[in-house]
Amino acid sequence: MVLIFGAIYFVGRLSSSNNPTPAGASPSQAASSDQTPDRSKPVAPSVTKSPAQGGSGKQPAQQLAQSAKEPSQPAANPDNPKPAPAPSAAVAAPSPAAAPLQPAHDQMAMTPTPSPIANTDQSPAPPSSNVPPPAPNGPTASGGGDAAAGRLIFRKCQACHSIEPGKNLLGPSLAGVIGRKAGTEEGYNYSPAMKSTDIVWSAQTLDKYLNEPAKVVPGNKMPFPGLKTDQDRADVIAYLAGGGQRPAAAAQQPSPAAASGAPQPAQTQTAQGTPNIVYIPDARYTLRSGIADGRMAYIGEGGEIDGKVNPVLTAVEGQVVQLTLINGEGAEHDIVFPDQNTTSPRVTGKGASTTIAVRADKSGDFVYFCSVPGHRLSGMQGQFLVTPRATPQTVVEADISREPTDLPPPIGKRDPQTVRVDLLSVELEGRLAEGTTFGYWTFNGKVPGPMIRVRVGDTIDIHLKNSADSSMIHSVDFHAATGPGGGAAALQVDPGQELSMTWKALVPGLYVYHCATPMVAEHIANGMYGMILVEPEGGMTPVDREFYVMQGEIYSDIPHGQRGSAEFSVEKLLNERPEYFVFNGSVGALSQLHPLQAKVGETVRIYFGVGGPNYTSSFHVIGEIFDKVYPLGGLKTAPLEGIQTVSVAPGGAVIAEFKTEVPGNYTLVDHALARAERGLSGTLSVEGKPNPEIYNGKVMPGMGH
Repeated sequence: MVLIFGAIYFVGRLSSSNNPTPAGASPSQAASSDQTPDRSKPVAPSVTKSPAQGGSGKQPAQQLAQSAKEPSQPAANPDNPKPAPAPSAAVAAPSPAAAPLQPAHDQMAMTPTPSPIANTDQSPAPPSSNVPPPAPNGPTASGGGDAAAGRLIFRKCQACHSIEPGKNLLGPSLAGVIGRKAGTEEGYNYSPAMKSTDIVWSAQTLDKYLNEPAKVVPGNKMPFPGLKTDQDRADVIAYLAGGGQRPAAAAQQPSPAAASGAPQPAQTQTAQGTPNIVYIPDARYTLRSGIADGRMAYIGEGGEIDGKVNPVLTAVEGQVVQLTLINGEGAEHDIVFPDQNTTSPRVTGKGASTTIAVRADKSGDFVYFCSVPGHRLSGMQGQFLVTPRATPQTVVEADISREPTDLPPPIGKRDPQTVRVDLLSVELEGRLAEGTTFGYWTFNGKVPGPMIRVRVGDTIDIHLKNSADSSMIHSVDFHAATGPGGGAAALQVDPGQELSMTWKALVPGLYVYHCATPMVAEHIANGMYGMILVEPEGGMTPVDREFYVMQGEIYSDIPHGQRGSAEFSVEKLLNERPEYFVFNGSVGALSQLHPLQAKVGETVRIYFGVGGPNYTSSFHVIGEIFDKVYPLGGLKTAPLEGIQTVSVAPGGAVIAEFKTEVPGNYTLVDHALARAERGLSGTLSVEGKPNPEIYNGKVMPGMGH
């Protein structure tokens, strides 16, 4: 869809935690205060320890997954235009004003920290911010600003605005905006109001415009009320005036473990008594055979070993190293790790390759070499250094991953009733992977959102509150609801506001819910999805263990494995090229942080769904066969039996059951197994006595099972 926007609108709804400011409606949106386009993500990396997860404190006839109460907010700035009145709290049917939103991107904000959340169940401690609060007498635009701080403000806008010349996204390019006449960026279709203005953008005119955009250019489509602190305006103007260059200190550093293959000790806490086992290697190296200084050699490819001759390969004791050998010049080669008793197949012919796994089962200084006669003497030999295992460290990034055991108890037999459900949309920076954070948009501070459990015939009284610190409008669409938008047509909620409605659960099954504010795919990709189980009359068959697992995709601007604060990339989303695939929001969420636990002889039920937004999952538990599968999440037909792998589409769900017969670790995967290399792996750890009649073999350590 070709959209016409009438403003530079590179920031919006921007506020500090001390000055939350709801966005005002544009003229085209005045009929509906709960409809505004979006593009944004929070930026302040957290250094808070992950909170302890509480138990399920549900009240009868109510699932209070998250208290809607928040600490009182400071009085709104009197200069800020007030949003249009919110619709009635209980909306039975949407008005014409509640029609589907048009994708746009007029709201961008700097939200250093989410406001504290009153907690009756589980919510993360608000992450601390590395963004300094506005100075009481901050510099004006004419007095200069901090370009580094301005980058932190602007980074939320990168989903829609480029700083590359001529590169218009959903908004115009802001490259060279200083000195440019308003509404003249080539190739972008502005609104008539912006085209007709005679403004030339300077530090002074930008400062005035960002302070009160509606007054400076009446009739423009800029829906945010402006940046009300001198500091914020000066900083972002300084950043744009400098050409949008990233400060040297802010440059992302590649992860030694991922970029160069040099592994790092796990920065996670594993469950007591559970081995830290994953289905992906701890380090990866790629070597290419070639000639260097007139001698045969292995030449490193990628990361810190790139271009190095016979590079030193490192690992930590107990880790698994994945090594790929590429034939670079056509002669026959292999690679041998004699002390690890590992030899690769030989590769013959230029471009041929092979990949092996090397288990570093003891520390020491070892070698690797080519065993083809004469090649080792000709130079194909290097060092393999294995360091002793370090003591695991505690996660310091905010853990946004929902524990798989965090779900309500079974409904059982009861009459239909009204069930109140409270959801709170929270934007926060959280742990994506070791050393990497990402700006998540969440329901109740976790990914996925809380699992909701009702029975067929229940009336769901849904209350959606958008945190005052949010930069975006948020909403919720229940696939289990019958009616416009699955509820989203009546639940487009501005920051700091709350809306409610009711709907009736008509059909039993397992359903996905997600945010449905445009761009819908962006809201989902940033973490706004969850599931609701509508139990049949009489309830579900009892089992010993129930788990809640969802698969999603992360579209980060920095490559997979690179450390730092990752930003959302709209280009990768639209090209369907995620950097990460994750279970329950982050890499290692269900293997390192919150592995599933069971005992031999127990029946296990997994409620599995795909938030997506783009990829179908081939859900599989390595080493198990599903005794029962309720395909597509339906509960009105008999389950399938004896199933190995089940396909689950984006926005779809499945219920899978099996009985544990043998102790050990069972790996949860999408059987499109290349995705395991991008983080998609979980672990079910089963304790109990061996069962040699079913499985009689010695489990080899360190191989991911």
